[in-house]
Amino acid sequence: MVGQAIETHGPWESLRRQPRSQNVQSLLELQFLLSDPCRWGSSCLIHLYTNVTAEELWRGVLAETGASAKKGRGKRTKRKLKRDLNRGQNIGEGHGGFLWPGLNAPVVKDGSVQNRGRRGGAEQQEVQAELVRQRDEWERRKKMKQKRERGWTGNSWGGTSLGPPDPGPNGETYESFASRVIEVKSVFNMTAKEGRKRSISCLVAVGNGNGAAGFALGKAADRQTALRKAKNRAIHFLYYIERFNNHTIYHDIETKFKRTRLRMKKQNKGYGLHCHRAIITLCRLIGIEDMYCKVEGSVNLLNITRALFKETHQTLADKKELHVVEFKPERGPLPMVVASPKTQVRQEPQPEDEIPNPGCTGTMSGLHRA
Repeated sequence: MVGQAIETHGPWESLRRQPRSQNVQSLLELQFLLSDPCRWGSSCLIHLYTNVTAEELWRGVLAETGASAKKGRGKRTKRKLKRDLNRGQNIGEGHGGFLWPGLNAPVVKDGSVQNRGRRGGAEQQEVQAELVRQRDEWERRKKMKQKRERGWTGNSWGGTSLGPPDPGPNGETYESFASRVIEVKSVFNMTAKEGRKRSISCLVAVGNGNGAAGFALGKAADRQTALRKAKNRAIHFLYYIERFNNHTIYHDIETKFKRTRLRMKKQNKGYGLHCHRAIITLCRLIGIEDMYCKVEGSVNLLNITRALFKETHQTLADKKELHVVEFKPERGPLPMVVASPKTQVRQEPQPEDEIPNPGCTGTMSGLHRA
C-alpha cells in the first residue's frame, strides 16, 4: 500500500513557488527551520502505519490470524516473538536524542530554567543500547519457567503442585494448605459468532494434610488463569474427613458416583497407599497415610474425586437407614453411636456379608440397629 502525504505550510512549500534567484535565501531559512523542529509547520500524514494499530501490525508480522491459527500455520521452530515496544519507552524520548524540559529532562537545573537541547551522538547511542538491553532482560524474565514439583508423569499436569491458594480480600492467608492439579483438559463450545471456541478446564484439589480438603473446577481461555481460578475456588469448598488415629479411615467404605465405584479398605499403620494415582494425591492432601482402594468402572478423574469426597458417617446412616456405631476395646461390647439416620430406622438388620470388617474390634465394625 502506497502512502499519500498531505502537507500544509511545511518548510518545502516556499521552495516550489519561489523563483530560482531566491533559492539561496530560502535554503538558509530552511536550514534554520530544520535546526529547530518546533518551527516546523503542521503536517498530516495518511499512511498504512497511521491507520492500523500495533496489535494488527504484529498479527501481520507473526502470521497469527484466525484462519492460520486454526490450520496450524505459523508453527515454525524459529518463529518471531511478539514484543511490547512501548515498554520502557519514555514520553519525549526518540532516535533524535532531543531533550524536552518537563518530559525527558528537568525543567530547572542549578537554579536556572533549561532550554531545549539535544544529546551528543555517543550519549544517544548509549541511551538506545540501554533501552535494548532492558527489553532483552524483560524478555528473559518472561521466558523463565517457575519450577514446579514433579507430577505423575513428565508430560502431563496431573499431580503437580501449585503452592498455597492466594490470600483472600480481607488479608487471610492459607499457608498451611497445599494444592495439586488433578486434571487439565481442553473443552470446546460451538458458538454462532466464533465457531468452535476452545477453553481450558482444570480440576484442582487443596488440603492441609490434617483432615481438611476440597476441590473445584476452573475454566478460562488460557491454562494459567484456569489453574489459578480452580485453586482459589477450591479453598471455599472444604470437607473435613475424620481419620482413625490420624493415619487411615475409620471403616471400609464403598461409594458410587455415576459409573465410578470405589471400594476403600482400612489398613494398619505402615501399609501405605495402594490406590489410583489421583486417589493417592487426594489422600495426601487429606492426611490419610494407609488405605487400599479399588476403582471399578469409569476412571473419569472428576467422578473419582467426587466419589472419594462423597460418603460420610451421616451419609452412610441415611443410605442404609441404620445407626452407624463404633466399637473400642476399652468400651467392651458397648457400641457408641456416631451417626443416626434422619428418617425412620428400618427393622431389617444389615446382612452379615455386607458388614465392613465383620468380627473386628477397635474399628468401625459395621452397621447395627440401636
